[in-house]
Amino acid sequence: MKIIPLKEGNFSASKTKDFSLLTAENIDTAKGIKMSVQPFLIITENDYILLDTGMGWKNENEVSVVSEILDRENIKPEQITKVLLSHLHKDHIEGAVTATDYGFEATFPNAEIYIQKRELDFAMENKGNPSFDFDTLEKLIQLPHIVWMHEDKGQITEEISYEVVGGHTPFMQVFWIRENEETAFYGADDLPQASYLKYHLAYKSDFDGRKAMELRLKWEKEARENRWKILLYHDLDKAIVEV
Repeated sequence: MKIIPLKEGNFSASKTKDFSLLTAENIDTAKGIKMSVQPFLIITENDYILLDTGMGWKNENEVSVVSEILDRENIKPEQITKVLLSHLHKDHIEGAVTATDYGFEATFPNAEIYIQKRELDFAMENKGNPSFDFDTLEKLIQLPHIVWMHEDKGQITEEISYEVVGGHTPFMQVFWIRENEETAFYGADDLPQASYLKYHLAYKSDFDGRKAMELRLKWEKEARENRWKILLYHDLDKAIVEV
């Protein structure tokens, strides 16, 4: 198993969920919540698995940061076989869709895109919520190769398992990828930063902060016992930790 962090950058997020890139010049004065946006690519013997897709953030040359990292790794977007979406907040899905002169298309054209159907239903019931980009969401669900997920837990393949756990959003799902006695765990926004393991708090930014806190305590114990690699989507400094 090879794990490649696809860090788009560190950002400040306003109350209206507008993201601004943090730089050496503004990091001390930037307002809002500071966080990274960091999807992950996991390469196994059978799949190229993308865990969430980021925001499609572009560098100063108007090139997608994720595509730039993939290019450095000699990986083409066409090689991605599966995109696993934990939930549908805009900083986790906008990179799945690319605007073209002719409309829009899938950024990873050959990948199956796994979406929890109840998470979509929740999003559509909350029009106006700034955490969602409904324009992108409408385009996302029109893409080919969507796999709608309905169960509370299960196996996507022998290597990939998932569970709908709630917490950050009502139907957020988390993933385990296992290969050759190695386990990568992606807790998405229930476990987005290493500090969430250090400070056992219920966060008001979560739909159910207490449930997310209880899940973290459970996962920390299991991660220590089973030597999981924990993937951190929003940590400013770290990508992967082992407890």
